Amino acid sequence: MVRARNQTPGVSSNAAERSGGAEKRAIGRPRMLNNGWTVPRPRTILEVRTDSETVIVVRRHGNPEGPRLVLCHGNGLAIDLYYPFWSLLADEFDLFVFDLRNHGWNSLGSRKGHSLIAFASDQDTVLDAINAQCGSKPTIGVFHSVSALACMLSSSRGAGFATRILFDPPVCRADESYEAMEAVALRLAALARRRTNRFSSVEQYADLLAFMPIFGRAVPGLLPLVARTTLRAAAGGAGYELRCPPEYEAQIIDYARSFAVLVDFDASRCPTKVIGADPTLPFSYLPTLDLSGIESVDYDFVPESTHLLQLEKPEVCVALVKEYLAEAGLA
Repeated sequence: MVRARNQTPGVSSNAAERSGGAEKRAIGRPRMLNNGWTVPRPRTILEVRTDSETVIVVRRHGNPEGPRLVLCHGNGLAIDLYYPFWSLLADEFDLFVFDLRNHGWNSLGSRKGHSLIAFASDQDTVLDAINAQCGSKPTIGVFHSVSALACMLSSSRGAGFATRILFDPPVCRADESYEAMEAVALRLAALARRRTNRFSSVEQYADLLAFMPIFGRAVPGLLPLVARTTLRAAAGGAGYELRCPPEYEAQIIDYARSFAVLVDFDASRCPTKVIGADPTLPFSYLPTLDLSGIESVDYDFVPESTHLLQLEKPEVCVALVKEYLAEAGLA
């Protein structure tokens, strides 16, 4: 079921923080205002029911006449957090952004249904709904981290996309590298389960984020946006809580270590571009795999970047996206 709306939904507790997006800005530069990163109101909102308890809230931004991009994010985050990246695409592309289930604008459902397989199924349903509601046209998938892994695990194998661009997907070989990845994943899952889930204010959480190494290379002013897009008002009005609870985040890390070796790029039913973090740097999430040896993959990495490369070097990432799409005749 798809329901289209043209105003911000009630499910988004950070809706009042969005502006109309009419500010003047230099094309090709990240669009940070004086008061920080402010995500504009979407042109349209689609509510897509993917199962009996899950509704994915899809938002449309950008240029409706441009090539269509569908974008999603990494574990525990939110696609509005990636605004420093996708804002640079808004002048030329028709953007559809959505959050993984139990993240971002979406309501919190049961942990039982929170899995990579569910993420993959949701992606296919979202793509079908966009085509049904807004008309079919060649569509480019742009996915990061866990959403990229879910995309590669989809039963459709990407058949609905003209091409897919995957940022630093957590994949590995079924050899000694898997043992290293499994050890890191187990540690990350344990850390995620111990995360604090309640905060007195958005500002308190933003201050705490400054001590997290994973955000050490992020663009200026990002931490308040992290807090606004990953927190929701807690039940009963007592402070704020994470939109994706720690146990949910940890469960996906457990799934990722099991599914990371199952990806078969050669089985993809559309061209695939992978843009990775710098494999020579210490990794900030799961180990980055150099995919240059896989002939079916168009592979690049962004020097001096880690797992959150779109939030560290958004201009470089956008340039690689545009270059690839131009060469493919899709932009």
